[in-house]
Amino acid sequence: MPPTDAKTADTQSAEPAQADTGQIAEFERSLDELERLVAKMEQGEQSLDDSLKSFERGVALYRNCQSALEQAELRVKLLSDPHAPDDADEFDELP
Repeated sequence: MPPTDAKTADTQSAEPAQADTGQIAEFERSLDELERLVAKMEQGEQSLDDSLKSFERGVALYRNCQSALEQAELRVKLLSDPHAPDDADEFDELP
């Protein structure tokens, strides 16, 4: 096993935290853009072509948000029971 110094250990432990922060920020940006896009589409003033482009962008943003939420759920399961994350209780679906 290669030797590790304090700096290397700090860098390795900080990397997941930085990645998590980036994922959270990306989720927040995607959700914010999706909300603005929906509001713009609800005004009904876009052309058909612009509406289709907005819809396509909205689907991509939705998928990004859904993926981020699934990653967060997995992390919670791993934190709740690192030895058997598959046995962790499922999150309740919204009605």
